[in-house]
Amino acid sequence: MRVLHHHPLYGASRTVRLLLAERNLVYLPKMETPWDRHEDFLTINPSGEVPVLVTEDGDVVSGTMVIAEYLEETEESDNSLIWGTAAERAEIRRLADWFERKFVTEVGTPLLNERYIKRVVARGNPSSQVMRAAMTNLHIHLDYIDWLAEQGNWLAGKAMSLADLSAAAHLSVTDYFGDIDWDRHPEARQWYAKIKSRPSFRDLLADVVAGLTPAAHYADLDF
Repeated sequence: MRVLHHHPLYGASRTVRLLLAERNLVYLPKMETPWDRHEDFLTINPSGEVPVLVTEDGDVVSGTMVIAEYLEETEESDNSLIWGTAAERAEIRRLADWFERKFVTEVGTPLLNERYIKRVVARGNPSSQVMRAAMTNLHIHLDYIDWLAEQGNWLAGKAMSLADLSAAAHLSVTDYFGDIDWDRHPEARQWYAKIKSRPSFRDLLADVVAGLTPAAHYADLDF
């Protein structure tokens, strides 16, 4: 059976969980704590980062975008998540990369570090300065999602794609913390509600991390 090395509060891990669920691919989840840099995990992936997918054949595929491309190439599906013309596929990849790199750098990692990892590894109190900067960046990203959602039903165009799953996966972590003021972003809210109501999202909404209770509305489909 496939094994997915992941952490429930890493947006990149959630993207891959959505990808696997959308393709109805069964896997065994194995939770990792990347900050601990366990030797057995480093043997699998020297970078120490999640997600890592170990295939049924024992191949090790590391990184969200790499895993997404691998699944597109190796798993037959009537519902490609990187679809369309060369230009359309390029736009899907651009937006997915936006959330996997830019959003993570400007929002995801700072909030995760301050709200969770510092508490876990006893590195002191959260930095209000870092959190303010991340929250400012969050609303800039949500403004962009508002604009994209106004252009059509989905972020990259006519159909759901990897871009939508990536954006929703990373926002779901931020929403777990209760950091999103959805009233300020009605278009993003409407788009996220569509993704959130998909069967593939159910496992994410069931996540509860020890010592960190999700926001009250986190699993609510009518939020």
